[in-house]
Amino acid sequence: MTREEKANVIQDLTSQLAENATIYLADISGLNATQTSDLRRACFKADVKLAVVKNTLLAKAMEASEREFGELPGVLKGNTSLMFSEVGNVPAKIIKTFRKKSDKPLLKGAFVEEAVYIGDENLDALVSIKSKEEMIGEVIGLLQSPAKNVISGLKSGGGKLAGILKTLSER
Repeated sequence: MTREEKANVIQDLTSQLAENATIYLADISGLNATQTSDLRRACFKADVKLAVVKNTLLAKAMEASEREFGELPGVLKGNTSLMFSEVGNVPAKIIKTFRKKSDKPLLKGAFVEEAVYIGDENLDALVSIKSKEEMIGEVIGLLQSPAKNVISGLKSGGGKLAGILKTLSER
């Protein structure tokens, strides 16, 4: 690779790091061609971009980025694959599902909404992160619950009140 090609790759990686709020670093070495193809297919279906990158170029792109990646550049050893996603927990779910059949991919680290997670032991925590849409749905559900209780109380109370008035008028 020439210096110009490396500079172009670093520039592309820097722009991808700036555009995506969710970045996962995984080790997919040891997967055979069929398993790698299955992983790529699962990522494509879930709208996750998967790319294999050189550690040195990714480290330089992280340095050039305006974001603070904390200890994430320290995990750039061995084979590294980048996973970009719009939703914070989707790559973690893909990795967890894929690990039911194989011991790879291993999570090296993740950058999710300005938070840095280092190590494979954080996979369960990343799976349980709720997306923005899930959080909005929960808040709306919580806000609707008291209103529904008041309305149902009024409806049932109105029926009881009408019954009592009818009984009193008949006497």
